[in-house]
Amino acid sequence: MHQKTLAELTQALHQKEISSVELTQLFLKRCESLNAKLNCFVTLTPEHALAQAKAADLQLQKGTVGPLTGLPIAHKDIFCTNGIKTSCGSKMLDNFIAPYDATVVERLTAAGMITVGKTNMDEFAMGSSNETSFYGVVKNPWDLNRVPGGSSGGSASAIAARLTPVATGTDTGGSIRQPASLCGITGLKPTYGRVSRYGMIAFASSLDQGGPMARTAEDTAMILNVMAGFDERDSTSASEPIEDYTAKLNDSIRGLKIGLPEEYFDERLDSTVSELVHTGVKELEKLGAKIKEIKLPNSNLSIPVYYVVAPAECSSNLARYDGVRFGYRCEDPKDLADLYCRSRGEGFGREVKRRIMIGTYVLSAGYYDAYYLKAQQIRRLIRDDFQKALTEVDVIIGPTAPGPAFKINELMNDPISMYLSDIYTVSVNLAGLPAISIPAGFMGNLPIGMQIIGNCFSESRLLNIAHRFQQVTDWHQHTPEGFN
Repeated sequence: MHQKTLAELTQALHQKEISSVELTQLFLKRCESLNAKLNCFVTLTPEHALAQAKAADLQLQKGTVGPLTGLPIAHKDIFCTNGIKTSCGSKMLDNFIAPYDATVVERLTAAGMITVGKTNMDEFAMGSSNETSFYGVVKNPWDLNRVPGGSSGGSASAIAARLTPVATGTDTGGSIRQPASLCGITGLKPTYGRVSRYGMIAFASSLDQGGPMARTAEDTAMILNVMAGFDERDSTSASEPIEDYTAKLNDSIRGLKIGLPEEYFDERLDSTVSELVHTGVKELEKLGAKIKEIKLPNSNLSIPVYYVVAPAECSSNLARYDGVRFGYRCEDPKDLADLYCRSRGEGFGREVKRRIMIGTYVLSAGYYDAYYLKAQQIRRLIRDDFQKALTEVDVIIGPTAPGPAFKINELMNDPISMYLSDIYTVSVNLAGLPAISIPAGFMGNLPIGMQIIGNCFSESRLLNIAHRFQQVTDWHQHTPEGFN
């Protein structure tokens, strides 16, 4: 039963092949037995989950339920969950019990979904490998000596290992799509503002975006149907009407114009990854799509721009963690200055401190114009490149990551190389566009992802393309050895 997709599990529940309690127990048992091997969960919530499952079974008996009622889900530990620890992967919030639900959690719970636990993540979502978590490194189920990607690596690892059918994630510079690629699952980063950020602990407010992670595009669409929509509690929430993201999954893609950016297929990309992505594009060609070479001339500037803008916003957002109001507080401070310094020094990890320092520097007097203002100007040029390209083509396709999952500790002492692992994803966040990563093949036993980028609020089209691709390929059906 754990090998079934969310769509298949919905059918099983409604046909009474299994109850929600039985299904929840099955996934909880897998979590409890396999999490020690993967470290993909910070918190498991068996009592809470079983209480929700019992309530779901009562609703299923009455027959007045939605398609997600009674189905398990895991939440990235960046989403506030009422009465459950919300740590953000940090010692700073190790003792924080959220007093309310994030909008994403609230909506999925209202839809009848069962929360089995909170997934591990890079501290405050800062990382590309899930090695910066206070709770230890998350392992990639395809190779336990390799990273799952980050910062939503816990969610990606749990789905790939079949510990949960779906999970939530967040994407600030590729943190849904890159781990989806490295773990061989499907991950969607929606248009900025499409999914509410209320109750999602902030890293970089102009870049952060919550989204669904699952095995298939169909499952992803089912979750987005509930996650998406305007929220008056989020000032950046988009009022654009939502649609049924499952309605057009099977539409023809004949005549679809696909753009291949020449900047995405240069010497920085592993040749095997390039070959797999081009093979994937040929599958879409067989379905009637047309291919066109395009240019994104400022894409090479996306990494330096991102690592000015994101740390600047992180410096501002994380200023609230001072040892006074909530979170970690040092023992026996001598005075207020000592309280601030030691609480932040002891509560934050190395990568978070590095980004706070960079962000504070680029925002300081004398450097603001030279760094932060200039980065925002180039950010606009990057967005303009996408807008121009998307007048010529319907979607843009390229690799999600420059290679497969790298080994644990391989890049931890080389932050620049670590940052470059997001080279194909950060520009999408800077432009506020939606993008999806889907499995497109393997290098040895390691999965490779293909990224599809669309115009604002084109999630339905992206999911349609991804679903049609998954109908003619089986990369998304593979399971890591030992987790069958």
